[in-house]
Order: sequence, then structure tokens, then C-alpha cells
Amino acid sequence: MTGIERLTWLNDVAQRASAPLVPVFLLATRLYVSWQFIVAGILKLQDWGTTLLLFREEYRVPLLPPVLAAIAGTTGEILFPALLVLGLGTRFAALGLSAVNAMAVISYAHVLLAEGFESALAQHVLWGYLLLVIVVFGPGALSVDPAKGT
Repeated sequence: MTGIERLTWLNDVAQRASAPLVPVFLLATRLYVSWQFIVAGILKLQDWGTTLLLFREEYRVPLLPPVLAAIAGTTGEILFPALLVLGLGTRFAALGLSAVNAMAVISYAHVLLAEGFESALAQHVLWGYLLLVIVVFGPGALSVDPAKGT
């Protein structure tokens, strides 16, 4: 067995050994990213007056009036994570939550892009990456609507 053949064989063994972990990994990814957004949505609902104040004074959501932006953002932070947790309409939910994430960065760019806020921006990048993983690979077998081949 040549060196390349040995590496190929080892890679195949590793792939077969790790295959049962794929559904668990995808579920953990869905749960982690969902938690980040659903907590934000719940906090917004708990103090709607402050939420509206923030959307009027602090967040700079383009094209939408502050009240509509608050409703849309909060709805997205509650609805899309709930769908992700269940694994129901998963790719749609991940794309929707990606839009919420992108809008959060755009609306708060004056803070997130400022010096000293690199870690806060990095969190949004991480969440965006995890959402793309879900879009590309689907929900996995541990979901209400597992994608074919997962």
C-alpha cells in the first residue's frame, strides 16, 4: 500500500466513523444558533417600550419605519429559531434568520464596525457561517423534515 493509498484508506475509515455524528452536529448547530436569536427576541418582547426606543433612536434600519422594523426583527428572532429547533422548513428558516442577522449588522454597523467592537461583529459572522452550514447541509436526520441524504 502506497502512502497515498494509506491516506485515502485512513480518510475513508475516519469518514465512516464520523458519519453517525453528522445528525448530532447539525442538531447542535441548529440549537446553538437558534438560542442566540431567540433570547434576543424574548428580551425585545419583555420590554417592548425599550425595544421601540432602540429602533427609533439607536438602530438604523434602512427602508423600514422603526415600528415595522421592530416588529419584523422581533418576529424573525422568534419564528425562525423555533423552526430551526424543530428542523421544520429548515433551509427557509436559516435563510430568514440570515436576513435578520445581516439586517442587525447593517442597522448597527455604526457600532459594530467601530474600533473595540471586533468581537461583537465576529459573533454575527459566526452565526452567519453556522446558518450557511444549515442551508448547505440541511437539518440532518434529527429533524421534523430531514433532507434527503442526511
